[in-house]
Amino acid sequence: MTQTDFVKLVMPFKDKVYRLAKRLLVSNEEAEDATQEILMKLWRNKQKISEYKNVEAFSMTMTKNFCLDRLKSKQAQNLKIVHSNYQDNNTSLQSQVENNDSVDWVSKIIEELPEQQKIILQLRDIEEYDFDEIAKVVDMNPTAIRVALSRARKTIREKLTNTHSYGVK
Repeated sequence: MTQTDFVKLVMPFKDKVYRLAKRLLVSNEEAEDATQEILMKLWRNKQKISEYKNVEAFSMTMTKNFCLDRLKSKQAQNLKIVHSNYQDNNTSLQSQVENNDSVDWVSKIIEELPEQQKIILQLRDIEEYDFDEIAKVVDMNPTAIRVALSRARKTIREKLTNTHSYGVK
């Protein structure tokens, strides 16, 4: 496999690898390092890539495992929380503050989810993978994925409702 072939193969899903790493590791720097590490592992094993039916799913599984290992390691103690929220110059300052607050709340709630629910939520709702693709990454059957996703969404909905209705009677 030539370098050009490799780049053509991995570029379409490189950003998805980064976003999954960012969801799990939170820090931009850690996510960039994880993405680079995954791409380097793929490059080192480029001769074996043709053996995989779905290189993207394999890469997402590698990313999940790498990030979970990283979080378990002592280096995880040094991870810092960095939020990169969107900027929209057409909204008022009040709206920006409210939007940032809502995004922060949702991010915090997602961070509190069990790892499995966090990964499934990222892959389904953000990366828009179908259930069969997610099943390959997390090694679960699609029904169990639907249940985990439902629970994750319910938890987010309940915590947001409780947060925003607190003190409002």
